[in-house]
Amino acid sequence: MRKILIGLYFLFATVAADMAAAQQQVWIQIKAERTLARAREAARDFATRVQPVSGFALRNGWFAVALGPFGPNEAQDTLQQLRITRQIPTDSYITDGAGFGARFWPIGAGQMESGQIGTAAARNETPAPETTPPGAAGTGDAGTGGDTVSAASPAGASPASASPAAADETPAQARQSERLLSRAERELVQTALKAEGLYGAAIDGAIGPGTRRSMAAWQSREGFEPTGVLTSGQRQILLDRYRALRDSLGIAEVVDDVAGIRIDLPLGLVAFDRYDPPFAKYAGKTGIPLVLLISQTGDRASLRALYDVMQTLDVVPLSGKRSLKKTSFTLTGEDDRITSYTYAALSGNAIKGFTLVWPRNDAKRRKLVLAAMRDSFRTIGGQTMPDVVGDSAENQSIDLLAGLAIRRPRVTRSGFFVSETGAVLTSATAVRSCKRVTIGDDTPARIAAVNDRLGLALVLPEKPLAPLESAALRSTPERLGTEVSVSGYSYGGRLGAPTLTYGRLAELRGLNGEDDLERLTLETTQADAGGPVLDPSGAVVGVLLDNQEQPARRLPESVRFAARARAVARFLDENGIATRTQGDGAAALSPEDLATRAESMTVLVSCWDRAAAP
Repeated sequence: MRKILIGLYFLFATVAADMAAAQQQVWIQIKAERTLARAREAARDFATRVQPVSGFALRNGWFAVALGPFGPNEAQDTLQQLRITRQIPTDSYITDGAGFGARFWPIGAGQMESGQIGTAAARNETPAPETTPPGAAGTGDAGTGGDTVSAASPAGASPASASPAAADETPAQARQSERLLSRAERELVQTALKAEGLYGAAIDGAIGPGTRRSMAAWQSREGFEPTGVLTSGQRQILLDRYRALRDSLGIAEVVDDVAGIRIDLPLGLVAFDRYDPPFAKYAGKTGIPLVLLISQTGDRASLRALYDVMQTLDVVPLSGKRSLKKTSFTLTGEDDRITSYTYAALSGNAIKGFTLVWPRNDAKRRKLVLAAMRDSFRTIGGQTMPDVVGDSAENQSIDLLAGLAIRRPRVTRSGFFVSETGAVLTSATAVRSCKRVTIGDDTPARIAAVNDRLGLALVLPEKPLAPLESAALRSTPERLGTEVSVSGYSYGGRLGAPTLTYGRLAELRGLNGEDDLERLTLETTQADAGGPVLDPSGAVVGVLLDNQEQPARRLPESVRFAARARAVARFLDENGIATRTQGDGAAALSPEDLATRAESMTVLVSCWDRAAAP
């Protein structure tokens, strides 16, 4: 008898252990569909990328696609990894599988066929009634779908686990459950609606007409009756989805004592990188996004300078709204890759703010992060970042601002003023295939005319300019052997002013006898092309052209060509530009005066790949 009891004890202990182990098994639900055919198609698709894939019928007539089973810790790690690598939808979540019914995937694993499914929806392959299944409240994946996430939501956070109750309350019962909510809970509902892009008013916990409209819009979008009052189940779906989204971002408070800033950041996606004054850089763990905390001493002039400088950075695209006030500014920008938001404010002698750079196609999560950063942003006393932190002084570069790439043009060439209203003559290469052309540092301009035969282009500023000097074209033939100089931005503007390169006039035609060209003996750079060729009196005898390519031969480095003054005058006259002329009688200028005249008329012309902000 004793042996029998001992045997029964071990039998029950084994069964209990097996049951406990079974209870520890969980699943990752990644998809929910209204028909068996669509669910099988989804399972087949996911099975080509991830394993192990299973499919189950749900009690409300829907069909779930899930991964597992796993132990809780393994499920959490797997969920995080698959979200990071974007192999499963954003709103995939961990579930204990209590709502799973008959198995339909893998095929041949003892699952039921469509004829064995009791619901009319399954038998006829038509959508089930408009109730929200676990994970199907959103756009069709496990929950919301669409966005990508790189950090896990907590185990057991099932974004629609309460869906059987989602429509089980009458409007009166829903109002009663709503009245039991605390102010903090009502504020959380508003915050979740805001994250869904449906609520834009203040988070105040007051359920007014605006909140009602937002609730109705959410219900309508999710397939519920738009009553404007959320049932307990609907509210649970909304809040679980919001919590899963927020948890996936890892939003947490950061206190940066060096910058003197306290703020909530998405630490699931970014981590501190380095200090490069005036920025504390929090870089994306897998690329974009990027967060910059801004901290420096200054005044209103410094704030304006920062406003201008920020717009030269690649992380602040040109297209977007700009607002500069006396003590603060905001910058928004968007291109085909990123969306950027910058805020900075002056308080006392401290300028502090932040920049958020986010992938353009991830608007929902960006809005949530931006709202969290705005709401939590606080300054810590008057402390600001010092001018040099760590090895930031060693990392300086003319092409970088505090380690961030400055926006650079695709092509730069030289040019010079040919009218008192700022018309500029330059090389045709300077404006070829440009989305945008600028004169000088940032003066927008338009292409008025191009002559490819001469290699010249006429560029007009969008608003008239008043140059210090405009060119006087030589009206009489040049003499061979005359000393000439070319004024140009030889290094693409890196020196901040044009340089003069000296040489001689070698021939009054091109190598093939072209009358509109002249050959020069001097050594210049490609960036000098478009600059004026000056005689000793400061008269323009030609326009330096880009180097001519010779397919079968290489010309000496000192051989350059220019469009002659008479051809230039003809081109300008054809396009309505009246030019000044200068004959033989003018006296030679001193080197200093020649350099001053050249600098006053010569400009940098830049060709950009990206269009200007509207």
